[in-house]
Amino acid sequence: MSADTVAPGPGEGEKDRPAAPAARPDGQPTAPTAPAAPPGIPQRAVRPPAPVPPPPAAPARAPGSAPARPAPDAPGPPVRPAHLPGPGGPGARTEPRATPNVPPPPGRVPDPVRPTRPIPTPFDAPPETYAEITTRLRPVPARRPVRTVAAVVCAVLGLGLIGGAATAGALTSGAGAGGADDSAYDRAHTLWHTAPVDALFPRTLRGEKAGPGKADRVWTRIAVAPDGDCTSALDPKLAAALTRTGCARVVRATYTDATSTHVTTVGLVFTGADQHDMAALSQRVDAQSLDERPDLLPRAYGARGTVAERFGPRQRASWALRVLPDVPVVVYAVSGFADGRIPDAPQPAATARDAKSTSPIAQAGLGHEAVGVVTGAERALRSALDPPPEEPK
Repeated sequence: MSADTVAPGPGEGEKDRPAAPAARPDGQPTAPTAPAAPPGIPQRAVRPPAPVPPPPAAPARAPGSAPARPAPDAPGPPVRPAHLPGPGGPGARTEPRATPNVPPPPGRVPDPVRPTRPIPTPFDAPPETYAEITTRLRPVPARRPVRTVAAVVCAVLGLGLIGGAATAGALTSGAGAGGADDSAYDRAHTLWHTAPVDALFPRTLRGEKAGPGKADRVWTRIAVAPDGDCTSALDPKLAAALTRTGCARVVRATYTDATSTHVTTVGLVFTGADQHDMAALSQRVDAQSLDERPDLLPRAYGARGTVAERFGPRQRASWALRVLPDVPVVVYAVSGFADGRIPDAPQPAATARDAKSTSPIAQAGLGHEAVGVVTGAERALRSALDPPPEEPK
């Protein structure tokens, strides 16, 4: 202490302290009074403290029952002694000390306890529930290699069949009408033994406007010859001319008119030629007039027991020959008198049908007979090759 410092005298420091409250007669301390206000400041009225209610009396104990134990105070958090340093040592930051549950001093109204509210969540979602209902799984049988192999084989076969059908459909559609024509042409090669006789040579042939003066004619079949080769069924020169195209078979039949005065033998020569060869033959016949040469006159078929039994090589009066370029067939016909009359000279159908001709062959209409029967036979051949659909009954 320095010399300038003066110790307070007795009574100097005590005048600044507030006077201690006087003791009450019952020994309890009196309530502290507020310090006097400095001069010049009005003094506020002091509100007397509220009386403290006495503690509730203990309930009366029934006779013979054990005395009630006082409820133990709830344990509070441990209080660290003030003289012990914190975990960080001197100067370290210490946690705030827990305040003991001390009742408020007399004269202070305790703060009302506010009810705690639950912390709101972002959204109040309902509890999750499972809608799935589990069932007992069925046992899976063990795989059998035999069944697996069989299934694979069936799948491969099915794909193969589908691919084959698609390929066949593409090829068929790509062939078009040309493929259908080729098929009909190929079938015509064997039509002489696959088609019925009545299909190739109908029992009746009708020719509209086929007679002289465009009169209608009707011919009836009276005989059918067995099929034969070109050598036996044709004259040598005609056979040689048709053999170049591959003459295969000849079928013949004989017809008569409605009056039975004329007889006509019609023949179908089936060749093995293709369409190109048949077209070439047709051009050669037209260019060389092979259908008008008397040395290429077709043979007649006079069946015994019919009106044509006297129809032989000398009775041939007129003939016609037609090459079908779209079918491997040559159609011919030769006509004559049924009474065996021998003409002066045979005439081709083109000459005998001339309206200015005055020959007995032309006047009798034998040229019309030959052309009409050839036309009817060609029509029957095409019908047999491509028959019309049957009408529903």
